[in-house]
Amino acid sequence: MTAPGRFGEITETLARQSIELPSWAFGNSGTRFKVFGTPGTPRTPHEKIADAAKVHELTGLAPTVALHIPWDHVEDFTALKAYAEELGVQLGTVNSNTFQDEDYKFGSLTHSDPAVRRKAVDHHFRCLDIMRATGSTDLKIWLADGTNYPGQGSLRARQDRLAESLAEIYDRLDEHQRLVLEYKFFEPAFYHTDVPDWGTSYAQVSALGDRAFTCLDTGHHAPGTNIEFIVMQLLRLGKLGSFDFNSRFYADDDLIVGAADPFQLFRIMHEVVAGGGLDEGSPVRFMLDQCHNVEEKIPGQIRSVLNVQEMTARALLVDRAALEKAQSEHDVLGANAVLMDAFQTDVRPDLAQWRASRGLPAEPLRAYAESGHQQYLAEQRVGGAQAGWGA
Repeated sequence: MTAPGRFGEITETLARQSIELPSWAFGNSGTRFKVFGTPGTPRTPHEKIADAAKVHELTGLAPTVALHIPWDHVEDFTALKAYAEELGVQLGTVNSNTFQDEDYKFGSLTHSDPAVRRKAVDHHFRCLDIMRATGSTDLKIWLADGTNYPGQGSLRARQDRLAESLAEIYDRLDEHQRLVLEYKFFEPAFYHTDVPDWGTSYAQVSALGDRAFTCLDTGHHAPGTNIEFIVMQLLRLGKLGSFDFNSRFYADDDLIVGAADPFQLFRIMHEVVAGGGLDEGSPVRFMLDQCHNVEEKIPGQIRSVLNVQEMTARALLVDRAALEKAQSEHDVLGANAVLMDAFQTDVRPDLAQWRASRGLPAEPLRAYAESGHQQYLAEQRVGGAQAGWGA
């Protein structure tokens, strides 16, 4: 446990923390070879939201649910918003999808055919309409656009077309809405992707205006990338809009955040804290973007938000005065030791006590396992088509 009083100094910041859950994390997923079904998997957007609400009920950390369009299409989004609120959560980020339609084989917002670009832009206009119905403020765009072979397309022309398409979408935003542009260095395009890195995203959103930001997915980097440096730089530039938290061992694995490299998650949260990303009024929003292929989905999301909370607590416990002193004196080992002391602090007992003091289960995963809720879902959700990629 932490020293007396130290943990109490960070609970006000911890209480502000919220981590948005992705609706698609509750559906079936898998690999290029197989998507596995599991008992109790949601069949509708309503059931996905109900599962997300259960995570929030047990952790107090996940008050919003992100939607993916058209995966989460319903006839009445105003009614879906009301349903979510009845369960104690809100509808959050709306994610566009221009990567599962035949017309987008050679690109969407960057396509050489104006008719295809028109279709892709119009899809984003539809997402904005959905945001107005749900009360969402963020439109998040991830593009599969790119090429597989040198010479297949003009790299420059594709960037120009992307800028034109994004500008048209940005101009349609309401005053309280934001555009958040995600990046990914490869896949499904293998020679180049049109938004492969934070610099490209930053260049594009900076040209749009002050309501356009970059989304950093922690799995979308080459091996060895110093992600916390990117976090620092985007915070410094005022353009870090959101995180998609997950873990990777090899590529974009979408595993539980903190599973592959807990120290990296700590380092990221250290830069978030240092850069004001947890301050009141910060533009930075935190979300999971994970797929639970073999593990149960609700427990997987519970474990994920708790991992973020634990590393946030450790980052908040960094003795910043001691760190700055060691840095100013070029005390290399001393500065490193300050970070390591915080990282190696076991905050779990303090977090458990704090959760209990707030009327939450001290151990959310245990509470879920003992509740019998997973078996209840398996018994209730029989028949129909389980949700998954594309549904």
